[in-house]
Amino acid sequence: MKMDLNAIIEQMETGDQDAALVALQTYNKEKNQCFTFSKEEESDRERLGELVLGFLNKELQPSCQLACLETTRILSRDKHCVNPFITRSAMATLARYAEDENPDLEVIVEALKSICNILLHNETGQVVAAELQLMKGVAERLKQSHDPTWNHEVRFFDLRLTFLLTALRVDVRAQLAQELHGISILGNQLDATLGLCWPDTLETSRVGSEGVPPEDLPPLSRQQTERAMEILKTLFNITFDTARRKVDEEDAAEYRHLGAILRHCLMSHADGEERTEEFHSHTVNLLGNLPLPCLDVLLLPKVQQGSIEYMGVNMDAVNMLLEFMEKRLDRGNKLKETLLPSLNLLTESARIHRETRKFLRSKVLPPLRDVKNRPEVGNALRNKLVRLMTHIDTDVKNCAAEFLFVLCKESVSRFIKYTGYGNAAGLLAARGLLRGGRDSGIYSEDEDSETEEYREAKAHINPVTGVVEEEQPNPMEGMTEEQKEYEAMKLVNMFDKLSRNNVIQPMQLGMDGKMREINPEDLHKLTHNPAAQPENPPQPDSEDEAQ
Repeated sequence: MKMDLNAIIEQMETGDQDAALVALQTYNKEKNQCFTFSKEEESDRERLGELVLGFLNKELQPSCQLACLETTRILSRDKHCVNPFITRSAMATLARYAEDENPDLEVIVEALKSICNILLHNETGQVVAAELQLMKGVAERLKQSHDPTWNHEVRFFDLRLTFLLTALRVDVRAQLAQELHGISILGNQLDATLGLCWPDTLETSRVGSEGVPPEDLPPLSRQQTERAMEILKTLFNITFDTARRKVDEEDAAEYRHLGAILRHCLMSHADGEERTEEFHSHTVNLLGNLPLPCLDVLLLPKVQQGSIEYMGVNMDAVNMLLEFMEKRLDRGNKLKETLLPSLNLLTESARIHRETRKFLRSKVLPPLRDVKNRPEVGNALRNKLVRLMTHIDTDVKNCAAEFLFVLCKESVSRFIKYTGYGNAAGLLAARGLLRGGRDSGIYSEDEDSETEEYREAKAHINPVTGVVEEEQPNPMEGMTEEQKEYEAMKLVNMFDKLSRNNVIQPMQLGMDGKMREINPEDLHKLTHNPAAQPENPPQPDSEDEAQ
């Protein structure tokens, strides 16, 4: 039976609990099937919200508590009608129901959902939630990670509320990370959600499946995946500034323990390909926040039958990251958001771990045999990454270049060998390395892996394009010196005219290997002294270093 909103308000205003229960159950049934709200009824909905809150502050039978909170959850979906719920007293009332220690689980869930809606829609509600220390109450229940009292919905909306508070409030983020030891609490929640056991200090398995690699285990259930992703998102919020921060021994042990769980996440599957990719995406984002020395946990599991082994190390997780990154690269959508987390993670892992770098180089930059096609042409992973080095988005092109540069041990000559001088120039100019440079001291020596094909073609490779090119006829062949001087003057005058009209800004290479603007005096000298030429671009080292 459909009931008019005014009639429901009239029933509520009588104060009779039974009449209110019937009216609210009718309203809730109708609105649970309809997510639209009439603008004309905004003031009536606010009035209904005030009446519901009045009832929630009375002694109510459980069924009436549930009906009132369900109505609150429905009303709080409308951002224009949350005013009754954002006062300190209203939020305190909802928090009391959300944190009840003698629980009716449905009541707790409806209260949690209502608070989540309010936080999503209203900044004042966010402020009040922080002032009421809601995070402390939720954290107390999160500590009970193995308590069977709490069902999936209670746990999920506890985690959803925690995520929203840490996403929207910097002070709550700091409170959870430091005062409430959030990394430990949420790490234990993730451990319990995945059903893990620990055969070794930093090696995980699922209870009842000891010795079985995560990738061979059945997919995680939908409920497990939902809760795990809320945990991963919240952990990302409270660890975003730790990646390059030095941590003490105790913190490092906590992060490495978390890293071992994240490795399990990375190697596990969810219920369906899309859900698995979303799950892995949150895992990769969080891995990128861990202190760099703690990433060695990715390499710690013992090599088992079917594992990818390289230099005696288990490379399953690194290979999974590489495949994940290439999948995102091939998709080509929103590369800055989707590709860079995994690409940055691979770059930093390669920079700090020798085995990881050598494994990735064997996959991305194998010994060079193709000397006839430009580095950016082809479907190999190297070709795809070199193409990104001229991407329109600066962050994308810089990240791709940095990854390849690290795989080349930051050797200028080797970097040019694999990418071509033209593609490499952007990164080299930014680092002041256009005149060449030495390997960074953090990298170990490698064996010479120069291929016969490359060695034979090396003298004929154009360093700018990175390939052997057919010899082109000299355009000045047959010209007299006067004609050559005339053509040079025409070119200089053209640049001068374009510069004066602000069409282009001529640049020249300085002695420090960096580009700088050519000022009018420089152009004047060139115009009156055709023999004067800008410095030649520096050539790569004549001795090509081993890969």
